[in-house]
Amino acid sequence: MGFSVSIVIPTFNRLDVLPEVMDAVEAQEGCDEFEVVVVDDGSTDGTGAWLKARSFRRPVQLLSQQNAGPAVARNAGVRAARAPRVAFLGDDTVPQPGWLAAHQAAHARLGRQPEQAVIGYTRWHPRMRLSPFLRYINEHGLQFGYRLIEDPDQVPFNFFYTSNLSLSREMLLEEPFDPRFPYAAWEDIETSYRLFRRGMRLAYEPSAITEHDHPTDLARFAQRQEKAGYSAVVFYRLHPELGGFLGLAEDGPPPVPSRGPQWLLERLVRALQYLPVRAARWWERVLRFHYIRGLHRGWRDSAGLKDKENQP
Repeated sequence: MGFSVSIVIPTFNRLDVLPEVMDAVEAQEGCDEFEVVVVDDGSTDGTGAWLKARSFRRPVQLLSQQNAGPAVARNAGVRAARAPRVAFLGDDTVPQPGWLAAHQAAHARLGRQPEQAVIGYTRWHPRMRLSPFLRYINEHGLQFGYRLIEDPDQVPFNFFYTSNLSLSREMLLEEPFDPRFPYAAWEDIETSYRLFRRGMRLAYEPSAITEHDHPTDLARFAQRQEKAGYSAVVFYRLHPELGGFLGLAEDGPPPVPSRGPQWLLERLVRALQYLPVRAARWWERVLRFHYIRGLHRGWRDSAGLKDKENQP
């Protein structure tokens, strides 16, 4: 059977929401024939057994691997895919019934060029307890920032979000995700940067909707930003020309802000995060502090690794 799209879903220990994702994928409407490729990245919560026991209404390939991270899992899914285009979902992003049809319509409108990629719109799942902070990071801030997109047909490379994305399989076989990133941060954007240099274009289709079920608050997102800072050093070592974009220079990251005022500010914004208060400047200061801490940790580790490599 010929498929127009292979939906690739890497998963790790999300059995709490993966069944809903799979139900929603199988319920897609108004789209061409597709297959699903699920890559279990060494889950320990029973995901593998659940997938093997489940009956599927659509063609599904089930792959499993030792835990190696989302980059390796996505690459495995792309290699196994049998369609000329792949569409990525996260294991916690539940697609609306017309999600895949919206991606396909966008590719048709844009001319079906093999260099064309499309991102959709990911909003918070209705189960999430929304706060001004969550709305901000989704629309204006560091989670997705959709309101920052000026031209939906000419989207910059740094909006390449693999939780809701479709593009040519062949391009990803030529420029796969780099497994050297230690966390799920920047590895998708680094891939996008390489693909852009090969001629890829990115468009935004807001009607291709998924719902993100990922419990998050300011403290958790600050931890995420510290990991992003660490991974940014890996990105910089690969592409030093992007130092300004990543917040790095040849002599390293900027100084870490003073911890005392930072501690007071964090206590304040955590106390206010569920109140109807929009404190974007404060949120950005808190998150920047943790990002810079991650830059410093990554820079130290990277320097130590280089020293070892230079030893006789």
